[in-house]
Amino acid sequence: MRVYHQVTNVRIENGILRMDVDGQAAYKPLRDISIRLAHASMTELEYFEISPSGYGIHWPLIDEDISIDGLLGIEHRPEQWKKTA
Repeated sequence: MRVYHQVTNVRIENGILRMDVDGQAAYKPLRDISIRLAHASMTELEYFEISPSGYGIHWPLIDEDISIDGLLGIEHRPEQWKKTA
């Protein structure tokens, strides 16, 4: 299995998703991530699953998923779309 990220200490405080990704603190307001997350109850927000590969986080009670790369702004494009020097 490919490991994308090491995701730890995931928590939501005052409408902000906070976590450590690969040893670095990361945070983002829920309203900037997802309308579903922004409107979810604390019970719904507190029940989540981090994928074993560190690819993403899933909230089963509201059927919402986010990718860690997307959260961090890491963009993936097919090779044929990348500029060559």
